[in-house]
Amino acid sequence: MDLLNTLVDKGLRRELPTREEALAVLATSDDELLDVVAAAGKVRRQWFGRRVKLNYLVNLKSGLCPEDCSYCSQRLGSKAEILKYTWLKPDDASKAAAAGVAGGAKRVCLVASGRGPTDKDVDRVSQTISTIKEQNEGVEVCACLGLLSDGQAERLRSAGADAYNHNLNTSEATYGDICTTHDFSDRVSTVQQAQAAGMSACSGLIAGMGESDADLVDVVFALRDLDPDSVPVNFLIPFEGTPLAEEWNLTPQRALRILAMVRFVCPDVEVRLAGGREVHLRSLQPLALHLVNSIFLGDYLTSEGQAGKDDLAMIADAGFEVEGTDTTTLPEHRTGTEAAAPAEEAPAAAAPAPPSDDTRRDLVSVRRRGAGTDLPPNA
Repeated sequence: MDLLNTLVDKGLRRELPTREEALAVLATSDDELLDVVAAAGKVRRQWFGRRVKLNYLVNLKSGLCPEDCSYCSQRLGSKAEILKYTWLKPDDASKAAAAGVAGGAKRVCLVASGRGPTDKDVDRVSQTISTIKEQNEGVEVCACLGLLSDGQAERLRSAGADAYNHNLNTSEATYGDICTTHDFSDRVSTVQQAQAAGMSACSGLIAGMGESDADLVDVVFALRDLDPDSVPVNFLIPFEGTPLAEEWNLTPQRALRILAMVRFVCPDVEVRLAGGREVHLRSLQPLALHLVNSIFLGDYLTSEGQAGKDDLAMIADAGFEVEGTDTTTLPEHRTGTEAAAPAEEAPAAAAPAPPSDDTRRDLVSVRRRGAGTDLPPNA
């Protein structure tokens, strides 16, 4: 396909595709899927070889969030039967992190529900970061605490945080459809604060919330403009008890096309396969490794993931290798990243029709182990 040859050439040059080209990737047929994966795989291998970075989530504070994000099982008014607990003590968080590190995780992601941290919360998380780094040599720590206030990013950086995660989630035009308690610009501002403080920015999206192809392209182009080092791609986990419980809009094939589009738009960025991969990619998960260079190991915040040992076996069976702590994830030129080219406009695409097959609600498994419980974690 001329389209794929063009996108490979652009990806190898770190050149931004047009919006029309990005939309065309999402519009490819299932018959063309393997060609799309192979093309995006060339770009992935150019910048990251066959390495897979492992990340491990530690949910420091679960549930009871005052924000109304429709996709979230921890949201205000959520009836999802998830674990709810207040802040983990630093030693408990470090023990949870150690399980992920022992499983091969290079980065530990510390996440807490809520609109954003208080100064006391920042002190608490700073102590947790110090404890984890003291007990786990060489580990990267990423904090994800919500919207930041003035000075908090600098304090987290001083405490040893290597990165800060705050996802854009969806396009600016449709953000008000999924959340009313804060807006798209609040999220952009927090990512910029993290970057200004010297932390590596981690910001991504959630696919499968009923958005159109144009919305997906818009949010990925917005991310490219922000230029985070890491772009997590989440696929909606439709928790019972949340407003989006009936949004089963993804097939494994569409999920792969979305990942390929993200790789073409963000060729030299850490693209991370995040929440919902087991639910929506299912048996096609190994194909996604040709598109992404980073995954989460084990469980997520409020849902259980594939067994850690199965993640490791999948990586090995697919011919990839776990990235070691002695390897730098990003290409060297990312230390002086060039600005992305301006996006070209293209007509908005219609929202995709939901798949005709039966939904797989049995694949959504609420987390009942690990942080906040007496049971060992999955790592």
